[in-house]
Amino acid sequence: MSAQNENIVWHPNKVTGEDRARVLGQRGLVVWFTGLSGSGKSTIAVEVEKRLTDAGRAAYLLDGDNIRHGINSDLGFSDEDRNENIRRIGEIAALFRDAGIITLVSFISPFRRMRRFARERAGEGNFIEVYVSTDFETCRQRDPKGLYQKDIKNFTGKDSSYEAPENPEIVLDTVGHDPAECAEIVYQKIMEYLA
Repeated sequence: MSAQNENIVWHPNKVTGEDRARVLGQRGLVVWFTGLSGSGKSTIAVEVEKRLTDAGRAAYLLDGDNIRHGINSDLGFSDEDRNENIRRIGEIAALFRDAGIITLVSFISPFRRMRRFARERAGEGNFIEVYVSTDFETCRQRDPKGLYQKDIKNFTGKDSSYEAPENPEIVLDTVGHDPAECAEIVYQKIMEYLA
């Protein structure tokens, strides 16, 4: 996080987040899915996005792999690049939230400090952290993208650390629970926040 340039001045707007919420009939929210590769984050987030859309809610999924094809395509997997990856997506998610969108974010996001940053950017009461706590061995056996079989430097959970959330709003263990069950838990929590 760099210091603000003193030559850049915030330009005021006449439309507030509350105005946008009124137009959409909902307030924005950031739902942040974190966990190891293969834990089920994206699978569950896809299900939640579908449920929200079917219920007439404006929702959008920002998926870590998909974002790395575009805005974060210049980043590698060093700790510094991972932090920048999360800084950028935290800022984008905050903008989506301000626009009144229920923003689902599915990123490994291995470091607590950066997840706290994303929470702060979303604002008090506008962030739900979902820890998909599937253990390393189960993720390795699933290996839906074939990543665990490759010799990848700085692979999270293997030779790069993952700091589990300390106080997430939701903890999901996908061992013995299918994605639909997990998605329903998240969907219900979102509905509580929006009530």
